[in-house]
Amino acid sequence: MPRHAAASPRGPAALGPYSHAIWAGELLYCSGQTPIDPATNQLIDGDVEAQTHRVFDNLQAVVEDAGLTMDDVIKCNVYLTDMANFQAMNTAYKARFTAPYPARTTVAVAGLPLNAMVEIELVARRGV
Repeated sequence: MPRHAAASPRGPAALGPYSHAIWAGELLYCSGQTPIDPATNQLIDGDVEAQTHRVFDNLQAVVEDAGLTMDDVIKCNVYLTDMANFQAMNTAYKARFTAPYPARTTVAVAGLPLNAMVEIELVARRGV
């Protein structure tokens, strides 16, 4: 079965050979996004809270251009380069969703593309 990609012209260009998102039935699997400004294709300046908001701006563009909303998000995976940034990331995360919040995993990683402090991937479902 061929893959059905979803992309957003409002999001940053992919940094490698991957799609912004792939449909699998009613599920939209969004690739991890880093805090890249789509206007410049450069990592934004700022702390992890600002970077998390930029990541969600990028993800929201993909989700909305696929015909969904952030209320359709059912799962997020968050990657932080420093778990000391957990609370600041959580502040930005909480501002992007309402209860009940999507399921989530947060892990620390050794590094992220362009030395970003945070990367987030998500799964959304049509008709949640």
